[in-house]
Amino acid sequence: MPAVAVPAFALSCWLACYLIGRDPRRWVLRWSAAALVAYAIGVAAWTIAPDAMPAQVFLCLPALGWAGSVVALLPLTPPERRPIDRGALILGVLFLPMVIALPGVGRLIALSPLLGGLTLLWRHRGRIVPRMLPSALTVMAVLYASGLGLLLSPAELDGDMLLIGAIGVDLLAVGYLIAVAHAMESGERLRPDVRRSLVAGVAVTVLVALPAAVTMLLVPDHDGVVLVQFGVVAAMSAAAGLAGRLRRLLDRVALYDDVALRSDRATLFLNADALLRRREPRRLGAIGEPEFLRLTRRALNDFGDLDRLARSPLTDMPVVERRLAGREDQPRARARELRAVLRESVSALRPPGPFSTTDEWRYYNVLQFCCVLGLNPYARRQRSDGMSREARLAVDWFRRYVPQDVTRQWQREAAMVVAERLWTELGGRHRALPGRPATDEIATRQP
Repeated sequence: MPAVAVPAFALSCWLACYLIGRDPRRWVLRWSAAALVAYAIGVAAWTIAPDAMPAQVFLCLPALGWAGSVVALLPLTPPERRPIDRGALILGVLFLPMVIALPGVGRLIALSPLLGGLTLLWRHRGRIVPRMLPSALTVMAVLYASGLGLLLSPAELDGDMLLIGAIGVDLLAVGYLIAVAHAMESGERLRPDVRRSLVAGVAVTVLVALPAAVTMLLVPDHDGVVLVQFGVVAAMSAAAGLAGRLRRLLDRVALYDDVALRSDRATLFLNADALLRRREPRRLGAIGEPEFLRLTRRALNDFGDLDRLARSPLTDMPVVERRLAGREDQPRARARELRAVLRESVSALRPPGPFSTTDEWRYYNVLQFCCVLGLNPYARRQRSDGMSREARLAVDWFRRYVPQDVTRQWQREAAMVVAERLWTELGGRHRALPGRPATDEIATRQP
């Protein structure tokens, strides 16, 4: 059993930490990581007590995490996404006690939310990137359900660990597919980054997991030894998946008294990480207007995060090249220039005259205060220290008179306006981008 369980455990922990390390704020990666962690715990529990209730429950829980990932992939507008996200979370909470309470094959009820999520994914398949993702996830779901059904069946079957290993392969494939979808949606390159991290994960499997498996075989029937070995493997796999973040954490601890050196090293490391995930330079005009719109919207949402901007393909725009002329060409330098271009584009939306909250000001207000300045009008604890009078008035106006869903919709519409301006400067044909917002009749009030 350890010969299969320990490598499966190590690779699952590594991929879960790698997905979280790519972007901790993206729910699609969080759900996928949770599914892999649940599987890893299930493998460890099955190794200690085969067929026990905890092991069966944890091997069923990846279906709930997988369903959350599928829902997070749906290309929905903010008003559509909010109820579906809430419904997915409520369903997960409701199905968890059912999975725990039901015996044996009854725990396959955990597959119900996954089936619903895949149904929604197929309904929106025309807007899913990559196009083959619904088909690939469906095939993986069928294989996972088949393996889980055989594992939970009352019939006595040989090779339980082989079934668990096969389930692990399915979940690893799903994690990789989710990473591909996230990279394409973010306009990033995946292969060099995941290959570099995979080498570290395989090294951990060979140098740490295999000796741990041998230790379990030499010292059988000692649950304490088994738990310690799994703990060591989990720690090393997490270090391999979170190598970049762990390196920065070590710098904060070891170089706490040298701020300048720590800052210089952080810049170098972040530039190196951005090079792995930044797409090759290419003509942005070749990517088409819909993708350019998506990249612009993502860049505006990530305005305050220089690391994410450094990986955006928009850093290859000619206007960024011109602003960099004669200076060192580094990913973070390009990101700073891209940020300046976006700030100028947002400033161009400002109507003449003093600050106002009339209808013609809504696009400027939502981008300037929510994206450029990074203010969250709906935060429970809103700090006004250092805020200008305009910012305080805008935050109060959003909080009092603009629902959060409307704010998100305005952000999407305003991003289309900025994207069209940048697309025109890029040399694209002068026509409206798909979904160009029309003037909405939404009542606004003066603060």
